Amino acid sequence: MQIGIDGRKFPQAAELGPFKLLERCHELGYAGVFFRTVLDITPDLDQAVLTDVRKTADDLGLRIDMGLGKVNPFNTPEAPEVRELGRGDYLKGMTRMIEAVTAIGCHLLWVDTANYQKHDWGLQAIDRFRTDVTWPEQLVATRNFLRQLAPVLRDHDAKAAVETHEEITTTEILQLIEDVGEDVLAVTFDSANVVVRGEDPVRAAQRMAPYTVLTHLRDVVLYPTPRGLARQIRACGDGVIDWTALLGALVAEAPVSILTIENTTARDFNDIPVYDPEWQAGQPDLAVSEVLELVRLSQVYIDDVAAGRAPGPDDYYTEPFDLDRQLGFVSRSAATLRDVLDQKKENR
Repeated sequence: MQIGIDGRKFPQAAELGPFKLLERCHELGYAGVFFRTVLDITPDLDQAVLTDVRKTADDLGLRIDMGLGKVNPFNTPEAPEVRELGRGDYLKGMTRMIEAVTAIGCHLLWVDTANYQKHDWGLQAIDRFRTDVTWPEQLVATRNFLRQLAPVLRDHDAKAAVETHEEITTTEILQLIEDVGEDVLAVTFDSANVVVRGEDPVRAAQRMAPYTVLTHLRDVVLYPTPRGLARQIRACGDGVIDWTALLGALVAEAPVSILTIENTTARDFNDIPVYDPEWQAGQPDLAVSEVLELVRLSQVYIDDVAAGRAPGPDDYYTEPFDLDRQLGFVSRSAATLRDVLDQKKENR
């Protein structure tokens, strides 16, 4: 497995643009760029631009991956650019995106199901807890949309890789794969998001590994709050995830050849209100054993802070969190992942 970078969140990605970002990726010794959606490269699906991006990547010996966007019809109004591509038809817009990216050899396509709204809205900050439409209704609509998209994916030998995003559980993603077909659906495994749904990252990786074709990898720390736990994103190796166990699951079973680091550029805190009855009721597939593992990991972190082995929640993203520190987030993550992969090679 090789190490790649996120084409949207990598430091200065927007300023660099796709071509200079590929060159920067190559200079720093990474193996590929995961562009979150093709529209980040060319909003109007200019095939000449995409062809040039493919050629640049090939000339540099880099892999490129692409994404599509939202597949939950209750969230598609938040992606008007896709509907615009289809002249009012969201399905047609996404079809055009699939045609464009598969034409340059990208067949594993990131999608996600809803949003984590970055507001202090309590449970309603996560679309799972919307009150105008229930989460089961959103899942049904998502399944139906993916079934409509399935023939297009099959015709282009492509798979939509559903992200383990903050609002959806791994069990629910597995059900979508079963309902729609594993020939057209796969997984983008995000190691940090699963904890927001009360899932142990290692156990989640083990469940999702057989279907994981893309990744977003970052670490977390967890610590107690009056409502349960809080999550803070950290570089791989700077948190509490057991990377030996997690990568062991991916190496053993996942049809993935590149590990993408998803960095962050600012403070990143998320509430996990495991003591809230409404939160608990909203997760019928919740495993108590995994919640208890998260509680244990939060105690590991608190002990590490007390012993001076880890910075506290307010001390990790101290200002200025400048370019050098942002790049350091990525390079430390890469070093951790490479060390674990090298150890696994030696132990074979």
